[in-house]
Amino acid sequence: MYVQELDPVAGSLGLSALVAALPLVLVLVLLGGVRMKAHLAGLIGLAAAALVAVLAYGMPVGQTLSGAAQGALFGLFPILWIVVNALWVYRMTVRTRHFDILRRSFGRLSDDPRIQALVVAFCFGALLEALAGFGAPVAICSVMLVALGFEPVRAAVVALVANTAPVAFGAMGTPVVTLAQVTGLPLETVSSVVGRQTPLLALVVPLLLVALVDGRRGLRETWAPALVCGLAFAVAQFLASNHVSAQLADIGAALAGAGALVAVPRARRPAAEPVRAAVLTGARSEDLDVADPRREVARAYAPYALIVVIFSVAQLPAVKDLLAKATRTFDWPFLDVANPDGEPVGGNVFSLPLVATGGTLVLLAGLCTAVVLGVHARDAAREWGATVHELRFAILTVTSVLALAYVMNLSGQAATIGHFVAAAGAGLAFLSPVLGWFGVAVTGSDTSANALFGALQVTAARESGLPPELLAAANSSGGVLGKMISPQNLTIACAAVGLAGREGDLLRKVLPWSIGLLLVMCLIVVGQSSPVLEWMLP
Repeated sequence: MYVQELDPVAGSLGLSALVAALPLVLVLVLLGGVRMKAHLAGLIGLAAAALVAVLAYGMPVGQTLSGAAQGALFGLFPILWIVVNALWVYRMTVRTRHFDILRRSFGRLSDDPRIQALVVAFCFGALLEALAGFGAPVAICSVMLVALGFEPVRAAVVALVANTAPVAFGAMGTPVVTLAQVTGLPLETVSSVVGRQTPLLALVVPLLLVALVDGRRGLRETWAPALVCGLAFAVAQFLASNHVSAQLADIGAALAGAGALVAVPRARRPAAEPVRAAVLTGARSEDLDVADPRREVARAYAPYALIVVIFSVAQLPAVKDLLAKATRTFDWPFLDVANPDGEPVGGNVFSLPLVATGGTLVLLAGLCTAVVLGVHARDAAREWGATVHELRFAILTVTSVLALAYVMNLSGQAATIGHFVAAAGAGLAFLSPVLGWFGVAVTGSDTSANALFGALQVTAARESGLPPELLAAANSSGGVLGKMISPQNLTIACAAVGLAGREGDLLRKVLPWSIGLLLVMCLIVVGQSSPVLEWMLP
């Protein structure tokens, strides 16, 4: 048995924390300073974490490699299993041109560009984040807004800012699932607390979007639809994350927000020509005026409807119990780790949810989608293979980052840093979202930031007397606000709208909003850690 030590370097917690932080610092410097490709930085960071585990912490080489393998497997299944199948569904809609029909359908909901921004960037972007995440919503929504006539920079800024509130529950709840896994906290608890933080962002972001599109006039004339949309989104996200499932939180929120927005009479009124002339300064796509048969419009919406139905059925108690029977739990080979108190850690046991996982359910929805859209089996298989090829570097990045996180957690490096950081005391509640924000800003992924810092947050919380689930959730909730300034997302947005090389321009436009909303989230977490807002926690 390998027993973790908190101060293996010269018996000093400070020196041990400094050494333990080297892999994280190395990854952040390689990504943010050297601008190295994420998958290479992840692999180098993994090697550094393994060396620290073996040389500084005395973890046996076999157990170190075994822990890394477990992290990599978790990255592949269920994390990337969800992403691959979700993007596969999207690729089939593009192949059959039903995505173009969907885009035209959105354009016909309202000719007011401020409302279009809410429909496309906030509501549909949230649905895309729920299904795929990993930059897909920014790329797709930016392109759709440009096709609707938005100037490219404005389209990119709107898409980036909109991609905040849904991120913590993106890719079928992948960030919170990862957070629960690396911290050992129950998924229901983590999801519940995050669901009492990020919905507050949803109340603000739609108002911010209409202001970004049309300044004070946009806020003055369309505040009511924006507020209704944000309120419906927030309520649905709260209810789903607390009482249904993390996987359905963003899907329900996106649909509720869109439904509420369409129901507001003001949202359907034609926009005044001065507004359209001032906002739509780009070239409008000519195919927007094409009339699509109702049958084809229904087929365009079908893939998303199928996912909602399949996930909803999977949450029924009888079905949920049946699917859970396929889960395999076993002792992970060559791994026998105990915490500093001598108690076995949760990582010694591994659960493999073969059927009761989001990726398998999305795969089922994808098979149904292929039938509904008339995609031949051979073509569907080819699209799946093309999706894996497209994501090959993302797959390498996620598996290496998860392997790094597992090595740090199992060797005791994360616990050492957590104990050292706990010295911040009450200030830890304010700094907790900042750590998540910084992690996502550098890695571009809330999932990666949760994997890297989740266990650290929990250890620090327990040492400082704060609720561990609060700081774990704060890592994810603060992280969503770093998404809009991450180099990865900025590059995706620029490439999507033809602004390659102008990432700096976008960064200057979105950075103030990112920092401003982060400050709000920090104050929320501080309030929740005190009697002021403690009543908000479950």
